[in-house]
Amino acid sequence: MSRFQTIWLAIGVVLLALNLRPLVVAVAPLLGAIREDTGMSAGTAGLLTTLPVLCFGLLAPLAPRLGRRVGIEPALMITMVIIGVGAAVRLLHPMAALLVGTVLIGAGIALANVLIPGVIKRDFPTQVAAMTGVYTMTLSGGPALAAGLTVPFAQATGLSWRVTLALWGLLAVIAILVWLPQVRRHSRVRASEVRAAEHPVRGLWRNPLAWAVTCYMGLQSMIFYTASAWLPTLLTGAGMTSGAAGGMLSLANIVAIAGAFAAPTLVGRGVRSGWLVLAGAALSAMGFVGLLVAPVALAYLWMALIGIGTGFAISLALLFIVQRAPDIRHTAQLSSMAQCFGYLLAGIGPVTLGAVHDLSGGWTLPLILLALLLVPQAATGLIASTNRHVTSTTETAEPLIALKVAPGVSRREFSAEHCTKRTRRSRT
Repeated sequence: MSRFQTIWLAIGVVLLALNLRPLVVAVAPLLGAIREDTGMSAGTAGLLTTLPVLCFGLLAPLAPRLGRRVGIEPALMITMVIIGVGAAVRLLHPMAALLVGTVLIGAGIALANVLIPGVIKRDFPTQVAAMTGVYTMTLSGGPALAAGLTVPFAQATGLSWRVTLALWGLLAVIAILVWLPQVRRHSRVRASEVRAAEHPVRGLWRNPLAWAVTCYMGLQSMIFYTASAWLPTLLTGAGMTSGAAGGMLSLANIVAIAGAFAAPTLVGRGVRSGWLVLAGAALSAMGFVGLLVAPVALAYLWMALIGIGTGFAISLALLFIVQRAPDIRHTAQLSSMAQCFGYLLAGIGPVTLGAVHDLSGGWTLPLILLALLLVPQAATGLIASTNRHVTSTTETAEPLIALKVAPGVSRREFSAEHCTKRTRRSRT
């Protein structure tokens, strides 16, 4: 690719990433208005926030199959179309349409979550750390924008909550327009791709390194989503106003943007990722312990520490998926495995911690539990940071005779040319 094509591709990746959280996060600030307008119960309202996370985990294994069947660029285009359609469906008035649209949005995001790291692995081989930093920074920045702008925009314009939510779907339309050249580029290079890349990867579920990457992704997701769900309630119970408690959570998310960008950048500059794994876990642990000691007086400090720690963790988890995979096939499969497990854990984390809070009657035991979970997170992160590739088997069979193939030429293409030459000689 030319320099312009590379820059355009990077912009496309950023716009794709910008669609992976706002349509989910924007629901929470409007939940009161949604319940008042529709009369839905608290349990049904909770589905609007939990359904997408469950989709992230349950549908992640389908992404590699879609990528193999239609190609990674068309597959990503399909994910943006699904997200845009889901945003439009939520404009309809039946409550079922609101839930169906939410599931569609969650499905599109689930597939794109898995496929984008493969693009980074394939098209930015010398800038993996930098692009992963930009990608994770966008993942963190999107929710911050949605959380901070949704209600003020609705109040300033007087638009209904349905229209306000749907307008976030315009990001998907913009991403589709920018991504179109990548779909055309895919159609031009498809014939010259190595056919082995179309075969699925097998055996990662028995690979220890793949499980280390998966567990690190799962534990950091569980800690992040659990803390995001309950920290405002904890601070409110400690005497802080609800508005200030929400501001503390926004502060943690904003600081996480810096952490998400800093960790891969430091890795690209030669800092060992294992040290950053330990640093992220230590900073988060200090934040959780600090909330036990002085939850209100030093809340800014504790939330900043948690934000940096969780920002480090999510960016390193995505970086490990790209670095530990030897090629794009393994990247997609490892991403599917890690995100399936990770988001399923993230879905049960808030419920489990809420149950622990109810049983213990306070927040001491839940905070200690969150801090203790950082120990296995750090341990699996250290294993995942080792400079090795996951190994697996594929469905392709090895040829009976070894042939020397020129770089960039697939074995099937070489064999076809070789057989053609032999046929011509025999006829002569």
